[in-house]
Amino acid sequence: MAMQMTEIRWHGRGGQGAKTASLLLAEAAFMTGKYIQGFPEYGPERMGAPITAYNRISDEKIRIHSNIYEPDFVVVVDESLIKDVDVCAGLKKEGAIIVNTDKDPEQLRAKLGGYEGKIYTIDARKVSMETLGKYFPNTPMLAAVVKVTGVMTEEKFLESMVESFQHKFASKPQVIEGNMNALKVALQEVKG
Repeated sequence: MAMQMTEIRWHGRGGQGAKTASLLLAEAAFMTGKYIQGFPEYGPERMGAPITAYNRISDEKIRIHSNIYEPDFVVVVDESLIKDVDVCAGLKKEGAIIVNTDKDPEQLRAKLGGYEGKIYTIDARKVSMETLGKYFPNTPMLAAVVKVTGVMTEEKFLESMVESFQHKFASKPQVIEGNMNALKVALQEVKG
């Protein structure tokens, strides 16, 4: 029997939280009993520069320790990267791409260089502004990833995120509620 492992590649820009989101996803999956990897690919770590991060989530021990070249899912935290980076490179046809945009999935298809798989979208800017009052796309994108990939139940995800946020924001507990609301709203806002 083949091992059930989900591989995810994140594309974002420095400062948008793609690396943080990939690490939070790994932590949440770990808390639900999964084996995990969450790691960034370091290039020029400048504000606004394209960055890549990765997740492997599995029910069994993960013995691979390389970048992910044929992901099951790709997450695009900044839509402008579609013209700068081949975000669909290696993406499995039976997988899916999740893009932060206010466009609907079919409007994006033409820009994705012939990608024939599933396309999901979420307006992470809108969700973030409504729930956090600032533009932090990584929180809504994190929820969108859980919704689309099904790597854990939404309930388990929200439970583990409360714990993560309590730890991460111990010195500023006032931001926990907004971040939890961003996750809950985002779970409802995914289109595709």
